[in-house]
Amino acid sequence: MAALLSPKILPILLLVASNVFMTFAWYGHLKFKTSALWVVVLASWGIAFFEYWLAVPANRLGHQVYSAAELKTIQEVVTLTVFAVFSVLYLKESFTLNHLIGFAMIAGGAAVIFRA
Repeated sequence: MAALLSPKILPILLLVASNVFMTFAWYGHLKFKTSALWVVVLASWGIAFFEYWLAVPANRLGHQVYSAAELKTIQEVVTLTVFAVFSVLYLKESFTLNHLIGFAMIAGGAAVIFRA
């Protein structure tokens, strides 16, 4: 349990949780196409409020051991991973080979950021 609370791991867990909220805030409304735009914007804003309560501490804690560029890179990789799962499970969209190749290329760029 102590390992999960370390400055290297806890920020990543918080970023995963924050990205789940943000993905629902940005894309969850796509299942509710008949709802008024102002309603989904307010609902998304409310969901995003909780995302910030996770993302800001994640970055504050993470900056103890990661650079800002590394934190942003972690966040982007987490975002793509959460989004891929969300789009398949929640939106019922297919995950194609093109998506896989594109995400792999982004992951390759992320690997360059962390190269010693």
